Amino acid sequence: MTSKQLEEFLDFNLNDLESRGLLNTIDVVEGGNGPVITVEGRELINFASNNYLGFATYDDIIAADIAATEKYGAGAGAVRTINGTLDIHRTLEEKLAEFKGTEAAIAFQSGFNGNMGGIPAVMKKGDAILSDELNHASIIDGCRLSGAKIIRVKHQDMEDLEAKAKEATESGEYNKIMYITDGVFSMDGDVAKIDEIVKIAEKYNLITYVDDAHGTGVMGHGHGTVKHFGMQDHIDMQLGTLSKGIGVVGGYIAGSGKLIKWLKSQARPFLFSTSLTPGAAGAIIKAIELIETKPELVDRLWENANYFKSELKRIGYDIGVSETPITPVIVGDEKLAQQFSKKLIENGVYVKPIVYPTVPLGTGRVRNMPNASHTKEMIDQAITIYEKVGKELGILK
Repeated sequence: MTSKQLEEFLDFNLNDLESRGLLNTIDVVEGGNGPVITVEGRELINFASNNYLGFATYDDIIAADIAATEKYGAGAGAVRTINGTLDIHRTLEEKLAEFKGTEAAIAFQSGFNGNMGGIPAVMKKGDAILSDELNHASIIDGCRLSGAKIIRVKHQDMEDLEAKAKEATESGEYNKIMYITDGVFSMDGDVAKIDEIVKIAEKYNLITYVDDAHGTGVMGHGHGTVKHFGMQDHIDMQLGTLSKGIGVVGGYIAGSGKLIKWLKSQARPFLFSTSLTPGAAGAIIKAIELIETKPELVDRLWENANYFKSELKRIGYDIGVSETPITPVIVGDEKLAQQFSKKLIENGVYVKPIVYPTVPLGTGRVRNMPNASHTKEMIDQAITIYEKVGKELGILK
């Protein structure tokens, strides 16, 4: 039985969220998460998934998952430091380091866990973290856990970064200072200015940390945003997920051998959570091999994304400043964003509303994620639906 205090708290706040159009609705996908999905018996063109390369349902990756599961079992059986490190985990980390152009890598159960483990393992009370104001929630939580002083930097503003780096350094208050940023920002699709960041970081001796959740498998011919700029020798910590472009589950941090040795002794999610399943490890290894040997998969992603974005702009939508396959359609009002998503789904395009607190108030949107598995026919059909719904709701003239 729920206590009266909890019941009152939940009733008040759930009603408040619903009245402002901010309450999440969760749909159940019946079957695999491919370019077309089934929800409540209806087939819908899927633009809501982060499955950039279509790897979540890719036959070779499924086969690698099954083969590893048959060899090693369904689970690893323990945390990594006891006896949950199987030789397939070692192979995975070696493959990740090679893929990211670093000396070593550590695998986590998710990218979120990577930030919750990696940031507090390095940054402590008495340190300072310069953090882009639009960084992902997992970065924000990892920074809070660290106990370091958090200094917000204006989004992608290099003058503000340099001013705050100079001030923090010259203050003499901090033992060490880190700058942390997303590689690709997930709500707007803009790309961090890694080359400019490196110049400022080296000038002020900052530790550099790039969360490349939406860059892995997408940027730099699939190797990520840091590789896109050729800066893999200048960024101290590269974090990413293994659930988006890679299509499986998990996360990683790549860096120097000393850094990874430290994280394996200090990162709490690594120390206190059972390791990735062997099947997931096998599937990730195969996904990385495919990115390296089949560059046409990444090329197809970009071809689809560029075509989709150009068609949305042609019919009059505001897609913001995206430089990547992430394609927001910004409508402003939160309730309109909710209504827009509902109408698109009714007409056959599955895309979800993104509203405050995920994005600032007044910038409600739906976010599209075109991927390598979409056909031109699917994209054209989606554009037709977008045009129809936009006119019905008065978003388009």
